[in-house]
Amino acid sequence: MEALEVKNISKQYAEHVALSNVSLTIPEKSIYGLLGPNGAGKTTLIRIINQIINADSGEVYIKGEPLNQSHISVIGYLPEERGLYKKMKVGEQLVFLGQLRDLTRKDAIIKSKEWCKKLDIMEWWDKKVEDLSKGMAQKIQFISTVLNEPKLIILDEPFSGFDPINANLIKDEILELRDKGSTIIFSTHRMESVEELCDSIALINKSKLILEGNKQEIKNSFRNHTYIVTHKGALNGSLASDFSLLGTTDLADDLFESTIRTTDKYGPNDLLKNLIDHTEINTFTEKIPTINEIFISKVKGGDSE
Repeated sequence: MEALEVKNISKQYAEHVALSNVSLTIPEKSIYGLLGPNGAGKTTLIRIINQIINADSGEVYIKGEPLNQSHISVIGYLPEERGLYKKMKVGEQLVFLGQLRDLTRKDAIIKSKEWCKKLDIMEWWDKKVEDLSKGMAQKIQFISTVLNEPKLIILDEPFSGFDPINANLIKDEILELRDKGSTIIFSTHRMESVEELCDSIALINKSKLILEGNKQEIKNSFRNHTYIVTHKGALNGSLASDFSLLGTTDLADDLFESTIRTTDKYGPNDLLKNLIDHTEINTFTEKIPTINEIFISKVKGGDSE
């Protein structure tokens, strides 16, 4: 059974179409990247799933059950626009928010302290939120999102405000949450995080879904017979006509890195045979497009199918 299914969701504000017939299938126990440029419709979709707003048409299912008020307690939501009570102490706030998510006071205290120790902020337990740095406050917001161990977690730009060390700390926690059985919807503009974390992705552009599926399968589908070769000496026009030299970088000590594309009828072995006659090869790898490259090509290409 899928953790979440979105079927033919549409939403319009006056003359602006925010979502147009969008359907998604999100596997259980996975990290699902929800991608798209600003204004694409991602936030609208997240708000519909969280029952903050209603769709004009379409349906949402959680584990096969139509979305309803009982699902509020099984969804943890970290919005891009953070919201903490600045005058409250850290511990008081976490316990209060835990109780709002149906934890007993005792369990809320225990779990809050466990998370504060885990994220190395226990010393801030009795400090007011307004005294925290942006990164520290972000940790508190993250804890409040996962405190009641929700099975569906929606994280909107979760690394905003974090330095690299704390960003890696949160990445490890996200992976652990998945491994313990949570499904995580992850919305971000940081494509390097998508590469590291996501199992599947969806790309929304101009209100429409234009790409969805397993991340690695999508990357493989965009392969275009391009290879990165490091070699001794410049190639100097030695490639056969079926191979295109896209660029060369002089590394040092007569070592060069070249990007070469073949036509559809030639594979890596054909390229290697041509190169061996003209240069000494140090490394040879296929260039698999990154998620960032795929994102840019689909969005700039105006593909809305």
